Amino acid sequence: MTVLVVGASGATGSQLVEQLLIQKHKVKIIVRSPEKLPESWKTNDNLQIISASLLALSDNEMSEIVNDCNAVASCLGHNLTWKGVYGKPRRLVTDATRRLCEAIKSNNLESVTKFVLMNTTGNRNRDLNEPISFAQKCVIGLLRLLLPPHVDNEKAAEYLRIQIGQNNTSIEWVAVRPDGLINEDEVTDYEIHPSPTRSAIFNAGKVSRINVAHFMASLITDNTLWAKWKGQMPVIYSKSHLL
Repeated sequence: MTVLVVGASGATGSQLVEQLLIQKHKVKIIVRSPEKLPESWKTNDNLQIISASLLALSDNEMSEIVNDCNAVASCLGHNLTWKGVYGKPRRLVTDATRRLCEAIKSNNLESVTKFVLMNTTGNRNRDLNEPISFAQKCVIGLLRLLLPPHVDNEKAAEYLRIQIGQNNTSIEWVAVRPDGLINEDEVTDYEIHPSPTRSAIFNAGKVSRINVAHFMASLITDNTLWAKWKGQMPVIYSKSHLL
């Protein structure tokens, strides 16, 4: 299996690359600064490093990159700096999702390509009745006004939900919604739910980045798991942090 990972140099994306390499899959990554990558990646025959700014690639270049990929995974996010939050591109995740999906569709492959998007519990799945309190609605409204990355995450998931939908002949998708992300060294037990079981604002849970990566890799490689969650926005919590 060949998988393209974008956002591979990030904290969660790098964990996803490691999980896929452990399973001996072929992995492609697109990064702006390959010199910052682990040395073990640079010598791994199963890893192809493409040095580029993702959104600067032409449509033809992007189509060629995804042409032989069975799956595409996006762990893109905005750096937590003033420029990263308020600078351009403000629609990094949405634009990347749209362009990658358009590239997949342009190849007219006979097989369906899986698309896995890392999203957030702060974003509701509007296909389901996910009730939230009035106070949380107010906070989310403020986040939309004050934090462009939150809107970006919402619009990226909405693109998959509405524009790709449930019956696309080229793409099947899952948007994984982790709660509060933490760093841990090893995969631990985690739980997957169709919707949040607690308030993402006032009673957030926690999940390790390596657990998120493990679940994303499992979705890509386990067809039974994929069939269970495709077209959905599952929420992930680490069991050890559910108190």
